[in-house]
Amino acid sequence: MITNIVFDMGGVLIRWDTATMLRQVDLSAEDAEIMNRELFRTVEWVQQDRGIVTEEALRSAVLARLPQRLHPAAETLIGWYHQFIFPVPGMAELVRELKGNGYHIYLLSNANLALREYFGKIPGSECFEKLMVSAEEKLLKPAHEIYERLYEKFGLNPGECFFIDDMPANVEGALCTGMRGAVFHGDVARLRRELNAAGIRCEQ
Repeated sequence: MITNIVFDMGGVLIRWDTATMLRQVDLSAEDAEIMNRELFRTVEWVQQDRGIVTEEALRSAVLARLPQRLHPAAETLIGWYHQFIFPVPGMAELVRELKGNGYHIYLLSNANLALREYFGKIPGSECFEKLMVSAEEKLLKPAHEIYERLYEKFGLNPGECFFIDDMPANVEGALCTGMRGAVFHGDVARLRRELNAAGIRCEQ
């Protein structure tokens, strides 16, 4: 029986939309492509989530590659969580409903060390009992080790857990370690049906 619901954050609880972020810092199409390439699509960005590169080290590496005119926008985007938290409509209500129905709610996110600073800004965050942040564990989804760490650290039985993530590879990693799960495609009604199909109580 499922008693624990484990959520991803970006793409599930909040929208992770770099195109919107780049538009909101008012970049030309050419500069947006430069920023995307030199910030979001870099090894340092991934290593920040693994916890082996600090935000300051990321900043230094990115600013060294960018022309001076793009430095203010880069600073804003590196600290994206100060102004670019866009809740996914309907997810906070689902989280609160599941909590009210007696399920234990956990977070498993590929994210940097700042997550605990801003997580409280996300609607429904008050329902989460424990957070597992990739940067703190020096592990990234979909490596099986991070799911095993989740079970061990929080005393969870994988057979009693259900995982929700927007990335198929991450859900597949969870399935390989004994959790059930579903890929979230932005459709909360569909997710509710999938939860019901797994025997998890929530309204459709």
